[in-house]
Amino acid sequence: MREIPNRDLRTKAIVLKRTNYGEADRILNLLTPEGKMSALARSVRKEKSRLAGGIEMFCLSEVVLHKGKSDMATLTSAKMLEFYRGILTDLDIMEIASDILKKASHAADLAGDGEYFSLVQQCLKALSDISSSDLSADANATKNAKIELVQAWFCFNLAKNKGEQMNLLYDVDGEKLKKDQKYTWDSTEAALRPAERGKIGANEIKMMRLMLAADLPLILRVAGAEEMAGEILYIAKAINQF
Repeated sequence: MREIPNRDLRTKAIVLKRTNYGEADRILNLLTPEGKMSALARSVRKEKSRLAGGIEMFCLSEVVLHKGKSDMATLTSAKMLEFYRGILTDLDIMEIASDILKKASHAADLAGDGEYFSLVQQCLKALSDISSSDLSADANATKNAKIELVQAWFCFNLAKNKGEQMNLLYDVDGEKLKKDQKYTWDSTEAALRPAERGKIGANEIKMMRLMLAADLPLILRVAGAEEMAGEILYIAKAINQF
């Protein structure tokens, strides 16, 4: 958990967890560009609290944290910048978003910087947009595939930030990956294995490489990405055991 570097810190934040404390307070776990931080929101559970609207789950906020003599900072200001309301309208998406917060929270405990903030923000926005999209019943498969792409992108980059990036240059035998070769995922070796009936080919490998190099909005715009989503997500989950 990162300590507040200055007496007062103004920063962007995403609430990872809220815990009721005392009669009206809450202890917050926040993910910020500076890292994961904890803060006490005093009287936030009272009806007229001016802080309550800025510390909702699944939103991006601007907060001011004051570091006094105690170990825990105090939240003195909270303003909602963007509310990812679409997440709350779909139970499956809300569960995925919650899992992303939990995974990022655990990873941020192990890393001192704020490298996970952008990952989480991009995922929450994308999931909200997908949920809010006006899709017909026939387009439900496309919606599900886009959700899988979000999950896969998060898993690959989570692993990358933790130093667990998979090898997308060589197979299990140390041979350079070939364009005309099909592969399957070898969970024991944590690498791709040549297989005549494998479902991982040149396009899937290119897509996984792109996921490690590009932001999520670009990934979701790649033509044909939805058709590869299922196979890529399988590998991404195996790496992180998501």
